[in-house]
Amino acid sequence: MDILLIGGLWLDGSAWDDVVPALAALGHRPVPLTLPGQGDGDASATLDDQLAAVLAAVAEAPGEVLVVGHSAACTLAWLAADARPDRVAGVVLVGGFPAGDGKPYADFFEVRDGVMPFPGWEPFDGPDSVDLDDDAKQSFAAAAIPVPEGVATGIVHLTDERRFDVPVLVVCPEYTADQAKGWIEGGDVPELAKVKHLDYADLHSGHWPMLTRPAELAQAIATAARG
Repeated sequence: MDILLIGGLWLDGSAWDDVVPALAALGHRPVPLTLPGQGDGDASATLDDQLAAVLAAVAEAPGEVLVVGHSAACTLAWLAADARPDRVAGVVLVGGFPAGDGKPYADFFEVRDGVMPFPGWEPFDGPDSVDLDDDAKQSFAAAAIPVPEGVATGIVHLTDERRFDVPVLVVCPEYTADQAKGWIEGGDVPELAKVKHLDYADLHSGHWPMLTRPAELAQAIATAARG
């Protein structure tokens, strides 16, 4: 199966470099995406531009696709299911949850000079970064791509309730599946509360498992690809 891999904030397609061969070895065709404004130098990119790039990749696939979103990009993966429920066979959400209709995409940190730069490690102290050593943190920060303001502050628009028929796997890295279930059942993630086929997988890592647990992440993604 074709598997689209969408990294979260400050990442380009290279974030999946260690996951790609693991998925390929399991018989899948992984397609890591470099989004407009996150790797192509276009600081004027918008959320609509990023979604268009994801939908173009869906259209280019020969059949149904599995769409994997990490962190903030869980919303992009969910937007793809909303736009093309006929072509998206499933969605995998890694370390994040989709924003609801009418909500900002990812206005989490300060925007300066038209972009939202990586804010440093202080906001991610604790479980998020527990499995990153100092060298890994320095490398991440040095490579982090400032996210265009038009992406971070873009408004999410969801229109097709057939998205709730698309199976979803919630991969839980820095929190547990039981915690995620509690948040969803408690009303904190209204979109996922309406999903008809919802599964969970514990990963036991920090927030960036594609960097620290690529083989385990690939195995989790592959379970969703098998349906």
